[in-house]
Amino acid sequence: MLVALFTATAALPATPVPESNQTIIVGGDRDYPPYEYLDQSGHPVGFNVELTRAIAEVMGMKVEFRLGGWSEMRSDLQSGHVDVLEGMSFSEERAREVDFSLPHAIVNHAVFARRDSPSINSLAELAGKSVAVHRGGIMHDMLVREGFTGRLELTPTPADALRLLAAGKTDFAIVAIVPGMYIIRELKLTNLFPAVRNVATHRYGYAVKKGNDELLSRFNEGLAILRKTGQYDLIYNKWLGVLEPEHVDWRAIAKYGAVVFVPLLLLLGGFALWSRTLHRQVALRTADLTREISERKHAEEELRRNQQQLVQADKLAALGVLVSGVAHEINNPTGLILLDVPILKRAHNDTERILEEYYADHGDFTIGGLPYSEMRIEIPRILEEMQDGAKRIKRIVNDLKDFARRDDVAEKEAIDLNSVVGTALRLVEPAVRKATNRLQVNYAEDIPPVRGNSQRIEQVVINLVLNACQALPDNERGISVTTRYNRTTADAILIIRDEGVGIAQENLSRLTDPFFTTKRESGGTGLGLSVSDGIIKEHGGQLYFDSAPGSGTTVTLVLPVINKEET
Repeated sequence: MLVALFTATAALPATPVPESNQTIIVGGDRDYPPYEYLDQSGHPVGFNVELTRAIAEVMGMKVEFRLGGWSEMRSDLQSGHVDVLEGMSFSEERAREVDFSLPHAIVNHAVFARRDSPSINSLAELAGKSVAVHRGGIMHDMLVREGFTGRLELTPTPADALRLLAAGKTDFAIVAIVPGMYIIRELKLTNLFPAVRNVATHRYGYAVKKGNDELLSRFNEGLAILRKTGQYDLIYNKWLGVLEPEHVDWRAIAKYGAVVFVPLLLLLGGFALWSRTLHRQVALRTADLTREISERKHAEEELRRNQQQLVQADKLAALGVLVSGVAHEINNPTGLILLDVPILKRAHNDTERILEEYYADHGDFTIGGLPYSEMRIEIPRILEEMQDGAKRIKRIVNDLKDFARRDDVAEKEAIDLNSVVGTALRLVEPAVRKATNRLQVNYAEDIPPVRGNSQRIEQVVINLVLNACQALPDNERGISVTTRYNRTTADAILIIRDEGVGIAQENLSRLTDPFFTTKRESGGTGLGLSVSDGIIKEHGGQLYFDSAPGSGTTVTLVLPVINKEET
């Protein structure tokens, strides 16, 4: 349904797509942050730009960015000066001019006003008012199509529309909500705010000239791969997500460092002075005093370690209580959504015939602020997405509950370790293919089955293989995956070795600690190996790590096999 909607075909000659070794010219708006814009150095940046680079990398394409005025870019696509626009909102009128990819974002538009502007509650209340909009943008097209009766002030960029509004030269402005809030923050337009949110919602994706199906399919395929590997989510959260990384407060660190280390240094200095004084006074007791100080330091270190363990255990216990409470609070509204959405779907199915008859007799009409001809397709999709989203929330909550309550093991059965490893490798094949040109897989024969949950073990294998991929500095370094059977100990063994950057010795013992990670700057949470270690221990096994900086890392997973008495 979506492919048919976004790639409407017509009897036009196919536009040739550049060969794989040729450069694809990618057009975009030079001033549409955070989706696409030129930074202070004149370089293209933004969500669309980073997403396009990732698609080009995974599809083996060469791309060149050409960002300019939006109207100019639309004309350049038709004239062939650019091959693809990396961000364009969908409409039926535009679909007659270009072919659209599957959407990579949803853009919501809002009516922005000044603090002293009269109150409004809908798009219809703008009649007779002066409204600033981006020339050639989707809202310009929409207002013209619907016969807007006010005065349109057309601007080259969304930022210009908000400047006009802030200066009092227009009554209102209609701008996409995310770029609007971004521009207000960057330009410090403190007298502006979104008066009416979500006055229009549009799907947002790549656009090519009519008939250029081959290039469109390559971008659709690349986008699908990024969604499967999770790279799309990383890019989306970086540019459009609501969470920002916390900044390091160096003054606070210095303050607490002084509180902790200055007394410690003073204490050590006192010990040293005392030792030297005693040494001068009683030479015969030097050895005894040295031993006493050493024992005291050892006792203090042991006490400090025990205190740290108690604090960590208390934190984990508090985390378990917090997760349980949050899970309960989230599950209640999620359950209501999962209960109510099927009722809404049945209600829509029952009223669809009446709406269709009215549509056939009276022509198109608006429902929820959008034409029924569009909503007849959108409503079922929205209901499906709501139900899928609620199910995803429920799955995430269950994963958090699993982390907080590791002893609650899923049902176990006899599983084949080789089969589980093979399934896991197939699931991460795109990531492995991108990370290395050398993957070696060796399966041992006649490994007895192990008792466990195949999905949980697959989760561990996937996490270990992805960690190996992330450790490789280039794709010429290799990864090897080997299974073995130790008859002496009756253990099934999986060994994953990478030729990556390795791990410092002081970090090896902390790899399975919750929230410890050496990849914080790239989005690591520190839960992956902790959860994996918990899963393996629940199955009676062990994880071992061997590594050195620059020498790669070897991870050994050991699981007991099922003995004959159990069978």
